[in-house]
Amino acid sequence: MDQEFDNELPKCPPKPFNSVAYWLLGCSVTLLIALVVPPLFTGTLDKGSNKAPAISNLKQIGLALFDFENDYGSYPDSETAKDVTDAFPNHGHDLSGNSSNALFRQLIATGMIPDEEFFYTESRNSRKPDGNIAPGEALKKGEVGFAYISGQASAGNPSRILLLSPLIPGTTKFDPKPYDGNAIALHIDQSASVYKIGKDGHIYDKNGLDILSPEHPRWNGKAPTIHYPE
Repeated sequence: MDQEFDNELPKCPPKPFNSVAYWLLGCSVTLLIALVVPPLFTGTLDKGSNKAPAISNLKQIGLALFDFENDYGSYPDSETAKDVTDAFPNHGHDLSGNSSNALFRQLIATGMIPDEEFFYTESRNSRKPDGNIAPGEALKKGEVGFAYISGQASAGNPSRILLLSPLIPGTTKFDPKPYDGNAIALHIDQSASVYKIGKDGHIYDKNGLDILSPEHPRWNGKAPTIHYPE
């Protein structure tokens, strides 16, 4: 059964860590999982597909979001921005705003993702990040390609979408050009999917239901809160 968006987890004090050591440990764990667990992926990737790097990036972000939730009690939102600043008062990053750039910047500020390359995916207004994650430079306009759906929890409905691309800003329609008529998405259970974009620009499940519509059963009648990249 779906769980409501406002399902809150207990707040836990963030744990201090060395960002480089944390990242190396995370990469090691990710590699181990990749070796022993079948990949959580549904869809088709052609040889040399440009979707493959994007899917790898969204899964890396997904792992960081899961760790962020463990430390701060929820995925990044306007409330956790204060918690991040309390834990890292000298981070210097601008965490204000409702774009996915601003919310993902919390992952940079905590050191959970120390490379902005992972936020890149081909989309209408995106460009390759320059690699500069200094305050005022990290995840600037155009350096993020993923949209992000907030207000969720890892304990919620596993079929709900957490990250997606290439969503057209301000809409629930997808741009068919970057990935040959396909969209990519990461679900709450960390599984990645490739969806065929319909002629109307929307993506549908196997029953023909618009996946991002509030009328879809997985959302319990409440429209998903989508944060678009700048």
